[in-house]
Amino acid sequence: MVLDNMSLSKPSYDRKAELKAFDETKTGVKGLVDAGITQVPRIFHVPSPQNLKSNQPCPKPSLPTIDLEGIHEDSLRRKEVIQKVKDALETWGFFQIVNHGISNSMLEEVKKGVRGFFEQDDEVKKEWYTRDFSGNRKVLYNSNFDLFVAPVTNWRDTFFCMMAPYPPESHELPQPCRFQL
Repeated sequence: MVLDNMSLSKPSYDRKAELKAFDETKTGVKGLVDAGITQVPRIFHVPSPQNLKSNQPCPKPSLPTIDLEGIHEDSLRRKEVIQKVKDALETWGFFQIVNHGISNSMLEEVKKGVRGFFEQDDEVKKEWYTRDFSGNRKVLYNSNFDLFVAPVTNWRDTFFCMMAPYPPESHELPQPCRFQL
């Protein structure tokens, strides 16, 4: 959604208060959707860029894809992949990995667990909601890790699980994410 800069500077708009109110619900974007909102709240509106005067189409960027095949057998290949990871992190902040050795069935189980987490009752999810990024918690759930510092709020919720150097024990995970025998 793109708006003109005038609509965001109205005196009746208190962005900080709206961010705080949104965060205090501890239900994130899914909570807004589940509540049946009919309009996207202002905190998610993107101001129109000053330099969108050109009618030139923007080139579609290509997500960096990094192939891990052969990194354990060939030290030159390993160095090449490390450089690609570094470049992707510096320019994009993320990337896609292929040939990582994780089975499709395992990836499907992970997705099933994350979906199951987000489908829980709000009161259960709220127990995991935090803005504590100190590393003391192995499982974090929130909406927008940069909620109070970013100029625009992203339409996303995040479930994060610290896996290294010590992965959580099964009982430290939300119920839908625990390994089922």
